[in-house]
Amino acid sequence: MKSLIKPLAGLALAAVVSLPAMANDFPTTERVSFVLECMHAHPGPEFEMSSKCSCALDAIAREISFDEYRSMHTAALANAISGERGGYYRGKHWRGEVRKYDELLAKAKKGCFIDTSAVRR
Repeated sequence: MKSLIKPLAGLALAAVVSLPAMANDFPTTERVSFVLECMHAHPGPEFEMSSKCSCALDAIAREISFDEYRSMHTAALANAISGERGGYYRGKHWRGEVRKYDELLAKAKKGCFIDTSAVRR
């Protein structure tokens, strides 16, 4: 019985420690896409920028759920579509979502020391 206590305690500790990481997790593919887009937009040393861009997405994930992120990010991307198709996302409701996303992104980048003065698109 005593031989089971240590492994079970270790398992319980691992579960408790991993709870914050799982609390508002984004899919891996979305994390990779965000980091690659961020690194492309903000050139610099690869390791440094991958760390900073990962930091930015972690900061965003602490603030909003993945569903909120997906909605805001889609609206921000679609906002640039010209004509009637993009007009839907330039409506009153989506303008607020895009503004909120832009503010959240700016706050995350500032907190992770990403220089936004030289942005490549």
